[in-house]
Amino acid sequence: MAAGRSAVSKLDWTKLSTNLGLKGSTAASLQAFKKRNDDARRKLAALKQQPQSVDFSRYRSTLNNTAVVDEIEGHFKSFKPATYDVGRQIKAIEAFEAQGVKQAEETKARVDREVGDLEKTLRNIETARPFEDLTVDEIAAAEPEIDKRTEQLVSKGRWQIPGYKEKFGDLSIL
Repeated sequence: MAAGRSAVSKLDWTKLSTNLGLKGSTAASLQAFKKRNDDARRKLAALKQQPQSVDFSRYRSTLNNTAVVDEIEGHFKSFKPATYDVGRQIKAIEAFEAQGVKQAEETKARVDREVGDLEKTLRNIETARPFEDLTVDEIAAAEPEIDKRTEQLVSKGRWQIPGYKEKFGDLSIL
């Protein structure tokens, strides 16, 4: 248990969510867990500061009815705190941890894929020739949909793209 306490005290919550790049429900769940952990630690610290012994001799000297004090002292000495099986809570924490790890791995895989795609796009942009140097055939080869759409418009007798004049104006005056 001491190892668990030292690990919790060394845990840097802000770096955890920042370094893992947690977002959405994973980050919200982690923050909720941190809040519950902080609340429990505060309550434990407050309870540890409370006095844990009762001076029954002082009550006997103050009160006339010492039988009541004797009865309360008997109940106090025979009191056994309730013990709780924390196995269920530990299982819930372990399930939460497993789900968090799974979501973190999925997020990492998505981010890695996206970074790979972005690096590929960046290399493509850096090695691309200027637009002015491209030919119509090269553009059609790069994006066959443009060639198909042009053929479709010409076959229907349309020589202008709908909305072109509205967007770019009429250049026939020039």
